[in-house]
Amino acid sequence: MKKLRWQILVVILTLVVVGLLVVRQSPTSAVILPQPTSGGIYTEGIVGTFGRLNPLFDLNNLADKDIDRLIFSGLFNFDSKGVPQPDLAESWGVSLDGTIYNITIRPNAVWHDGEPVTSEDILFTLSLIRNQISAFPEDVRSMWDQVKVTALDNKTLRFELTEPFAPFMDYLEFGILPKHVLESIPVDQLMTADFNLQPIGSGPYRVDSLMTDNGQVTGVVLKVFPDYYGQKPYIDQVAFQFYSNAQSALVAYQQGEVIGINQVPLEILDAALAEPNLSIYSSRSPKLSLVMFNLQNTDVAFLQDKEIRRALMLGLNRQWMVDHTLKGQAILADSPILPGNWAYYEGIQKYGFDLNEAVSIFKNSGYVLTSDGNGIRVKDNIALSFTMLYPDDEVHASIAKAIQNDWRNLGVNVELQAVSYENLLNDYLVPRNYQAALVDLDFSNTHDPDPYPFWHQAEATGGQNYSQWDNRPASEYIEQARVIVDTSFRAKLYRNFQILFAKELPALPLYYPVFTFGVDNQVSGIQVAPLYEISERFNGISDWYLVTRRAIENVQPATNQP
Repeated sequence: MKKLRWQILVVILTLVVVGLLVVRQSPTSAVILPQPTSGGIYTEGIVGTFGRLNPLFDLNNLADKDIDRLIFSGLFNFDSKGVPQPDLAESWGVSLDGTIYNITIRPNAVWHDGEPVTSEDILFTLSLIRNQISAFPEDVRSMWDQVKVTALDNKTLRFELTEPFAPFMDYLEFGILPKHVLESIPVDQLMTADFNLQPIGSGPYRVDSLMTDNGQVTGVVLKVFPDYYGQKPYIDQVAFQFYSNAQSALVAYQQGEVIGINQVPLEILDAALAEPNLSIYSSRSPKLSLVMFNLQNTDVAFLQDKEIRRALMLGLNRQWMVDHTLKGQAILADSPILPGNWAYYEGIQKYGFDLNEAVSIFKNSGYVLTSDGNGIRVKDNIALSFTMLYPDDEVHASIAKAIQNDWRNLGVNVELQAVSYENLLNDYLVPRNYQAALVDLDFSNTHDPDPYPFWHQAEATGGQNYSQWDNRPASEYIEQARVIVDTSFRAKLYRNFQILFAKELPALPLYYPVFTFGVDNQVSGIQVAPLYEISERFNGISDWYLVTRRAIENVQPATNQP
């Protein structure tokens, strides 16, 4: 009996140990997860008309530029903070004095016809950019005339500047053209060359075919380039169809002709939002809307007083303008440097709508309401009254009237005058023949935050410092930042500049508009970051996908055991 009890005890202990092991061991289960895979066709309705597929000429045709973004490569592109990232360039180095840039091209970069991309292609492209036939502005061509570019070998180039210029990297994003294809074509015949219809680039997609109707190009079909040096896109084909306006593009989406719309402006925003399967993506666009003052106009000398400008800023209900006039399609502005950029200072002073504080400033400055009942503030027989110009379109007219009403409530009289944007620039801003103006500053294609052109003293006469802000400390900050390569030091200088700008308010920042586009829910992997040009929405297209495969992953459930 003793022996039997011992055997029973051994069996019981064994069962207990096995039970404990079963409890401690977590069972695994198989989970089926969707994974992106290659395939599918993305069709986009693009607002605009076809011109020519050539980065030499697409600067003023956004529709062409969108497509060229996928066909052609540059040495660099830029991330959402405006920091340069290597594209065709594999590596680069900058001399300590900031005057020499050595750049090496990726060894596996090839053209769509299989030929290697070489230093000679960059030299050839630059020779075309310098030529008057290109669409590049005069200041860009002039800059390249001052840069010595040398091919050190088949894959390495040296750029030598006459003096340090920190924003130089901005100028290295141009699309590269193939010398071996175009060198035999006379320069004056490039605009009409067949190349512009069937181009050869080095980007992630190549031209597959053109869609035509009565001799007019109505669409472009691109196919993924299998030998692309970067991350190969999942989407096999991208097809663009051209439409004359955003409403037509939206109708095309509703009828199933396209699954994306490259522009969703205010006039179709509500209808687009009502589409249950259309995802709306918005990003800060590279623009700043502001009220600019002519600080040297003696007819409105009171605008030279920073306290008066501060009161005018506090008296603006900018959030109401964004919410009602712009339907939320803007971000309140507080700096001449775009938010999201590496140089933007988060701690800058921000102005809210404070009517009481604005009135208090006027009173403390000696401006009182007149007794004649017209509601205008006066000091020493000088009334707070001036004329504000604005671009002659519906949106700017609505914003201008909202500003007029806000300032009227403060006792400030503003006469509005609508002019075309071309006249506003050439007849008023350039000759400094104005008192105040509602304007948009466009920073497209300029990832570097360099505020020198609009706010430096040297630009007050003959340059783009239309407000003629004459502030030596501010000018010193931004001129130093132009010649220093160290980004962290530049950021400190721009922080100081922004603090001073917010204190002085030489112009009143209103808002940064947003750019909005729509893509059907069947497309996944889209990430939207702040844009510096509209075509940059395709920077992450290698992550977009339409087709998935099922992948089995073993998952071990969590237990209460440590």
